[in-house]
Amino acid sequence: MKRILPFAISIAILAALAWTMFFLYNKSQAVAEAFETEKPAVRDIVLKTVATGSIEPRQEIEIKPRVSGVLDELFVEAGDLVKAGQKLASIKIIPNMLSLNAAESTLKSARISQTSARAEFLRNQKLLDKGVISETEFSRFALGNRLRQQELASAQSNLQLIRSGASGAGKVSNVVTSTVAGMVIEVPPKEGASVTEANNFNAGTTIASIANMNDMIFQGLVDESEVGKIEVGMELVIVIGAISGKTFKGTLEYIAPKGTMVDGAIQFELRAALTLATEDFVRAGYSANADIVLQRREKVLSITEALLSFDGKKPYIEVETGPQQFERRGIELGLSDGIHVEVLAGVSEGEALKKPVSVRATKKGRH
Repeated sequence: MKRILPFAISIAILAALAWTMFFLYNKSQAVAEAFETEKPAVRDIVLKTVATGSIEPRQEIEIKPRVSGVLDELFVEAGDLVKAGQKLASIKIIPNMLSLNAAESTLKSARISQTSARAEFLRNQKLLDKGVISETEFSRFALGNRLRQQELASAQSNLQLIRSGASGAGKVSNVVTSTVAGMVIEVPPKEGASVTEANNFNAGTTIASIANMNDMIFQGLVDESEVGKIEVGMELVIVIGAISGKTFKGTLEYIAPKGTMVDGAIQFELRAALTLATEDFVRAGYSANADIVLQRREKVLSITEALLSFDGKKPYIEVETGPQQFERRGIELGLSDGIHVEVLAGVSEGEALKKPVSVRATKKGRH
């Protein structure tokens, strides 16, 4: 028994040593790496630049009052459709005391003059009937009477206009009417607010803003680094933030000839006509982004740009020729959108392309 125990211990030590040597040997051997591959695909390649802006009516008309006063009554609200000439609001005139006093004095003077002229007319008419004066002499008094009557009517109408904004002849200036047909998109003042007429020194108070909501445009800004790449007539794909899951088409129709400084960068204004379907209703002021299509290739063979390697400036790829066997091959490229690039020559559809180590490492890091 005493002889067997040392022998068993020796055998166990040798076995442990052999296993350790075998384990270390296997661990030191490099594991052959299996390369991932990717095949070319047929897709549309679109090169575009982005402009930020908003959706606005092509023409927005601000309606101003013709007299100053207090807004007495509003006949419309935002969202109403109106026709040209339709009443929008009425204004209560607050007369100027100096103008009112002058008009009242003018009316009194006109009434006195008319009374005197009428008396002269009646007296000379009796003399004409008796043959004392001639028809020619009488006509002077008839003309003077008619002129004084006209002056009296004018003074009465002027006083009424100053007091109420409406004349006896039916000419109303205290009622604000629409000059165009369209939708009321804004009514800034409230009933009871003071309003000012438009004149040489004041733009006047806007009673309502009216626009044709079927004729909308995209109005935005593009950076100076991109403005040289675009031109009038280019196609736009417009994405409106408030309308998810839908895009709108547009056509670029204006690029500003002069840039403006915005947040430290030169920006150029642009406008594009927005194409709307009959059922589409886009509100004014929506923020939007426009993708301006610079170039487009439809249904072309393309690969992911990350598959490319470069020898100087010459691009190349590695094409699988057998299981985990690859050959280097030069490639001719076309249009790129920054993610995918068009392949003109060097690879065909169905060939497997080796993914560079950097691509695989990036994907593993994300997982």
